[in-house]
Amino acid sequence: MLRDSVTAGSADRAARGRAARKRVSRSAHGTWIPAADRPDPVGVLQRQGRDRLQELLPVRYGRMAASPAAFLRGAAAVMAADLAAQPHTGLTVQLCGDAHLLNFGLHAAPERARSLLFDLTDFDETFPGPFEWDVKRLAASVAVAARENGHGEDHVFAAARAAAGHYREAMRRLARQGELTVWYQHIDADLLLPLVRSGRRRRRAEATLTRARRRTSLHALGKLVETVDGRPRIVHDPPLLEPAGTLDLAALRKIFSDYRSTLSEERRLLLDRYRFVDAARKVVGVGSVGVRCFIVLLAGRDADDPLLLQIKQAGRSVLEEHLPSGPYLHPGRRIVAGQRLMQAAGDIFLGWTTGPEGRAFYWRRLRDTKGCADIAGMGPGELRRYAGLCGTALARAHARSGDRIAIAAYLGGADTFDRALAEFALRYADRTAADHTALGAAVLAGVIPATPGI
Repeated sequence: MLRDSVTAGSADRAARGRAARKRVSRSAHGTWIPAADRPDPVGVLQRQGRDRLQELLPVRYGRMAASPAAFLRGAAAVMAADLAAQPHTGLTVQLCGDAHLLNFGLHAAPERARSLLFDLTDFDETFPGPFEWDVKRLAASVAVAARENGHGEDHVFAAARAAAGHYREAMRRLARQGELTVWYQHIDADLLLPLVRSGRRRRRAEATLTRARRRTSLHALGKLVETVDGRPRIVHDPPLLEPAGTLDLAALRKIFSDYRSTLSEERRLLLDRYRFVDAARKVVGVGSVGVRCFIVLLAGRDADDPLLLQIKQAGRSVLEEHLPSGPYLHPGRRIVAGQRLMQAAGDIFLGWTTGPEGRAFYWRRLRDTKGCADIAGMGPGELRRYAGLCGTALARAHARSGDRIAIAAYLGGADTFDRALAEFALRYADRTAADHTALGAAVLAGVIPATPGI
């Protein structure tokens, strides 16, 4: 589907984009109303937790109950159902599937130099679908964050509008550029600094970038690994980080070998220069809590040459039940392929495998992501500028897979789409606050177990 959409001439592609306005006008995106048969959000979360580690679900619910923004982070499945209940443009891209503000951040360029890129950083829900679903999730997260920061409604609207507006403007620029130029587009991390106008906060941002460039495997080693009886071991920090049991270690060694076969030949050669040392179970994120996740410690030339990999269970994307089938049956391969397609410079150790009981997993380098912005500390102007940068990064990611000419033609030169998305974001922020309240009520009633503060 993605390939067929970009083989026609530019004029035909632009006409296809303008024709999509007949299916869904640009202004119609702002008129979101919850469906009459909208699923209970708490029930959606409970169903999602059935194949997760049950002892960790209270941590997940406790984290989500902390605030509306935390709820939105963990409620990608809830929002997917809401988006699916509305008409869509039919202009398909490789979606992130979870493009909220905190899934943008810094990561290292693959050549391992001091170069840092700003990009999407989480792809667990990636799947082909209508481009506007990612833009709506981004805009909604901006609105929720702005309200939590105490910004007035005019500023909330302006920040959400900036995310959509910069997406539109970036897509229109990309539509005028050649294929290789678009493919090699990237956003250097230094572009973050002009977003910060305050002298004090700018100095903090510069220090953050400096620390991020220094964060290497040795830095992670100091925090996650200790020496026991002269041998390196991953630290014990329950319930967030616990040693893998004997059965888990045996399974991880087996699937490590299987994972190796999904890498290209030169990367297999590189991986073969490391030896398996230790592994531990790790709790990650908000939405992913309860998903089986391990970190694996490998050693290269010596103990001062470590490689930390993360292996994480891969399930169905929250988008899959609402969209046509994707090209990959293996969930781990779906995530790896989606990340390679969307990120400007991908992780060289991305791979996938099947583990015990037929569960799918994917592998990646641990801590290639070097950090994300301090959203809670942003004033109205800074949040608006940061939201715009996220919109630009999202457009770049979409342009690699979708028909950027058709999408640009649909969006047009006016700000109709931007304003509509901002209106949607405010309405969805209201809905998120109500859903967060419902989760809190379920916790108080004992329907949902929650462990706060972990």
